[in-house]
Amino acid sequence: MANTTHDPMVQLLAPDGSLVPSERAEEFLPYFQQLTEDNIKRFFRDMSVIRRFDTEATNLQRQGQLALWIPSHGQEGAQVGSAHAVRPQDHIFPAYREHAVAMIRGVDVFDIIRLVRGLTHGGWNPNDPRFRNFHLYTLVIGSQSLHATGYAMGIKFDGAYATGNYETDQAVIVYFGDGATSQGDVHEAMVFAASQQTPQVFFVQNNHWAISVPVSVQARVPLYRRADGYGMPGVQIDGNDVFASYAVTAKLMDDARQGKGPAMVEAHTYRIGAHTSSDDPTKYREDSEVESWVARDPIVRLEAYLRNKGVEQAFFDEVAQEGADFSSDIRRRIVAVENPDPASMFAHVYSDPHPLMEEQAAWLTAYEASFPTDEVAPPTAESEPAATVDGGDA
Repeated sequence: MANTTHDPMVQLLAPDGSLVPSERAEEFLPYFQQLTEDNIKRFFRDMSVIRRFDTEATNLQRQGQLALWIPSHGQEGAQVGSAHAVRPQDHIFPAYREHAVAMIRGVDVFDIIRLVRGLTHGGWNPNDPRFRNFHLYTLVIGSQSLHATGYAMGIKFDGAYATGNYETDQAVIVYFGDGATSQGDVHEAMVFAASQQTPQVFFVQNNHWAISVPVSVQARVPLYRRADGYGMPGVQIDGNDVFASYAVTAKLMDDARQGKGPAMVEAHTYRIGAHTSSDDPTKYREDSEVESWVARDPIVRLEAYLRNKGVEQAFFDEVAQEGADFSSDIRRRIVAVENPDPASMFAHVYSDPHPLMEEQAAWLTAYEASFPTDEVAPPTAESEPAATVDGGDA
């Protein structure tokens, strides 16, 4: 699977919804051909529901309910396809934008809301079997690549891969963006992964902007070609093509479980919104660029494919209602959520009692006791004016 400068991008589903496999896609077609109509409908349902969730979270942040929001609008195809390609026994190390992957792995995405509202240390327990090895969000750019490689080394040392057992052989996938590829942590992780031949896949969501720095400034060659320097396969895919994302990830994860070493995927996609709610992308992006990517929307193209296959309107109405109900439930829960006991912030810093934590906890108790008890209650969501975003699927 050696790369050359002439390798075309893997694409199966064109922006108009037609199935037109590219030349590079041939190797991965058997994985796509295993998909049933129910599988494909599930892809569409997951992408649509998480889009509505993302829109609702954006509105909640603007209304003062969240400290920060990290939108995923536009990247649903890359996330949903790859997440469904990963088996339950595999381990997933996300960055902080993989909301669809979290949902697919069984995480209650309200825990993401709790995290960015500042109510929890990490959001969920990755050791909980309900979450199928989905690890915590990582806000330190690129550091999760080292966590993933270390875990993959452990899988190798434990002999938990390449046994030929489809149900138990493990691999690791780690997600990060194009900006993270400029971090030393990612370089170090790939060096160790290649030298140790770990069972893992590096999945780069190239959304073209590391906040305000374009990928063209970060890299003078396509990102997937960096894999050559580490001695691992690199594959570039149309990240807005959920079929390509699924097929390529499934193939490379199978290779990793079979002992063929690490690989890298570069998913060409685009973040339609801001880097986070603290960012204003109009300061550095042209409207024409955004519009060109809106025309390649992953949900729109899969809907066109399904309609061409004869899927009836009732299915799309059902999905739209599910998304509306899902987002409404998120709003209801955030308005009703209670703040945790402030003392809980000291609970998981050290495994054993620690004098510094005890001292700080005592100071906080005394500080809170110094305030009068008849303070005016803070405004609720119902009393605040709200700027909203259109909740419809694009």
